[in-house]
Amino acid sequence: MPLGAASGFGLTTGVESGLRRVSNRSKLADKVFLVATGICASSPVVFLLAITMTVLIQAEPSMRYMGWGFLTHIQWNLGNLYGMPMHKNGVSFMQGATFGALPFIVGTLASSVIALIIAVPVSIFTAMILAYQVRGWLGSLLSILVELLAGLPSVVIGLWGITVLAPWVGKQFGPLLTHIGVVIPIFKGPVYTGMGLLTSGITLALMIIPIITATTRDLMSRVPVLYREAGIGLGMTSFEVVRIVCLPLIRDGLVGAVALGWGRAMGETMAVLMVSGNASNYLPHNIYSPISTMASAIAAQLDSALTDMTHMAVHALAELALVLLIITVLTNWLARLLVNRASRRRGRVRGANA
Repeated sequence: MPLGAASGFGLTTGVESGLRRVSNRSKLADKVFLVATGICASSPVVFLLAITMTVLIQAEPSMRYMGWGFLTHIQWNLGNLYGMPMHKNGVSFMQGATFGALPFIVGTLASSVIALIIAVPVSIFTAMILAYQVRGWLGSLLSILVELLAGLPSVVIGLWGITVLAPWVGKQFGPLLTHIGVVIPIFKGPVYTGMGLLTSGITLALMIIPIITATTRDLMSRVPVLYREAGIGLGMTSFEVVRIVCLPLIRDGLVGAVALGWGRAMGETMAVLMVSGNASNYLPHNIYSPISTMASAIAAQLDSALTDMTHMAVHALAELALVLLIITVLTNWLARLLVNRASRRRGRVRGANA
């Protein structure tokens, strides 16, 4: 029996009539809401496609001029900017112009890998302390400081790198590391001025540590307390609880955090430009060698490229940006692939144990 009929106050009739009465204004607002959310949800894909198409169109003349040699050549030369333009494969270029991106690709990958080697363990240990060991106002203060570090402008970190870090690497840390060169050849000297691959890697590590730390801290905080207490009840130490219980549970998110940090490291410009030594036409032969990354090369070369009347130098920089974009997308896709494969493997193991 309807409640309203039972109580005699006509409640059922009122509710039903209220549910039926949806005004045209509300329907219009709902449609606007759906359209707005659809636009916002699709905007990342639209922006990515728009940027990719723009870079691809700009890079097309350079691709026709250099071909696959763009990825394998070492020399980056604008040619004779005061001579007459030449023509090849339907594009114009200055005499002697050649564009090889290999040193920039090597510099980008090497410096970002060094940054990850330093940043990942530091971030995990820092996140572990923030999530499990520090409580109260001290924990909040440390968390805020980590997040503030992520917001520091890269030019400030680059200035610190060129005035403090590079001299320290050149005079103290680098000469100390050369002793390892007996076992690992890339640590052999000379150390040079300190501005180079190692300093770039340390600087990038400093910039991605807050990103990985903050994400890992949030992931660790979501691990159920009972899981950790069960580990402690079995006699595990705090480190063993994190290594055996927590890290496997947050593995998917941790891979995503590392991929995020890697993307930031490969795309960083100003800080690397200030501490890398800006080496062109040169492949690094040890960990102290001056380098140049793709992002910093684009920033450093753009001024001189605009003086090329054929615009081939600008097209070559656009192709360099395209390579950087492809490598970044591939690394993120690879990280996601590893996460999905690990998830499927765990699913099969659980299914077999069930």
